[in-house]
Amino acid sequence: MRPAVVFILITMMIDAMGIGLIIPVMPDLFQEVGAGDLSTAALWGGVLATAFAVMQFLFGPVIGGLSDRFGRRPVLLISLVVMALDYLVMAVAGSIWLLLLGRLVGGITAATQGTANAYMADISAPEDRAANFGLIGAAFGIGFVLGPLIGGLLAEFGTRAPFYAAATLAGLNAIFGYFVLKETLPVEKRRRFSWRRANPLGSFRHLAALPGIAPLLVVFFLYQVAFAVYPAIWSFFGKERFGWEPSTIGLSLALFGIMMAIVQGGLIRPVMRLLGERGTVLYGHLFDICAFLALAFVTSGGLALILTPLAALAAVITPALQGIMSRAVGPDAQGELQGALTSLGALAMILSPLLMTGTFATFTGADARLYFPGAPFVLSAGLIVVGLLVFLIRRPARSFS
Repeated sequence: MRPAVVFILITMMIDAMGIGLIIPVMPDLFQEVGAGDLSTAALWGGVLATAFAVMQFLFGPVIGGLSDRFGRRPVLLISLVVMALDYLVMAVAGSIWLLLLGRLVGGITAATQGTANAYMADISAPEDRAANFGLIGAAFGIGFVLGPLIGGLLAEFGTRAPFYAAATLAGLNAIFGYFVLKETLPVEKRRRFSWRRANPLGSFRHLAALPGIAPLLVVFFLYQVAFAVYPAIWSFFGKERFGWEPSTIGLSLALFGIMMAIVQGGLIRPVMRLLGERGTVLYGHLFDICAFLALAFVTSGGLALILTPLAALAAVITPALQGIMSRAVGPDAQGELQGALTSLGALAMILSPLLMTGTFATFTGADARLYFPGAPFVLSAGLIVVGLLVFLIRRPARSFS
C-alpha cells in the first residue's frame, strides 16, 4: 500500500478516534469547568455533539469545493494542523464556552472526509473506487473502536490527557503527510471556487441536476439516518431490553466496529466482484432490513451480541453508493460530491438521534400504550425499505468511466 494511502487512512482513523478519545472524560471534564451537575453536563454534551455535526454539515461542501480549487494536499494538511491546535486549546480550556468553540472548529476540520474520499477517487480506476472507499470506512471503524478504549486508559492520567494525545496524533500525521502526500488533482482539472455551490443547499442542487444523482442522494441519506440508530439508542436499548452494564454495551459496540472494518476493508472487494455495485447496494439493503427487524424483536442478550457484529455485514452500502455516484461526476467535482455526502451524513447525525430517541421514549415511557424497546429498529427498517424502492425505480446515472 502506497504511503499516501496510508496517510489518508490514518487521517480518517484519527477523525474517528478524536471523537471517541474524549468521550470517557466528558462527564468529569464538564463538571470540572463548571457546567453543573451530571444531568446538566449531559445536556452540554448533547449541545457540543450537535454543534460538531452542524459544522460538518455546513462545511462539508466548502472543504470539498476548496479541494477542487486548490487541490487535495493543502486542504488535508492545513486541516490536520488546525485540528492539532484545536485539541491543544481544548486541553487547556477553563470554560464550557471555550470547549464549545473547540467543538465548532473540530467539526470544520473533521469535514475533510469528503476530501479524503476525493483523493481516493483521484488515484483509483473507476471500477476500484467503491472498494477503496470501503478502506476509508474500515479506517473510520477502527478509529471508532480504538478511540474510547484508548481514551479510557488515558483518562487515568487526567481529564486533559486525551486532548493532548489527539493533538499529538494529528500533528504527527500532518508531518507524515507533508513528506508522502502528493497532489492528485492537476491544475488543468481544477475549477473555480463558488460560494453558490460551496454550501449544502447549493451543492445538493447542483449535484441533483446531474442525471440519476438525485435519487442516489436520497438513498444515501435514508441509509445514514437508519444506520445512526446504533449510536443514538444502542446503550439505552441494551440497558432497557437486556439489563446490560456499560462494559457489555462497550463490548457490543467494539464487536460492531471491528466487523465494519473487516467488511469495508476486506469483504467488500469479493462482494463487489461477485455482485457489482448495483447488486452490492441491493444485497446491503435486504440484509439491513433483516438485521434491523431481528434486533427489534430479539429478547435474548446473548443472541443480540451475536447479531450485533452480523448486522455490520450490510456496511457495503455506503462505499457501493459512493462508487456509483463518483463515476457519474467529472474529475473537477469529486471534492464537491464527497463534501456533499459528508454534509448528508452530518445532517443524518443531527436528525436521527432526535428521531430515534423520541421513538424509543414513546414506546418505553411510563405512559406508553405499547411497550416496545425495539421500535427504533423497525423505523430504521422502514427507512431502508423506502431507500431500496427509490434505488430500484431510479433512472441510471451517467458514467464518466
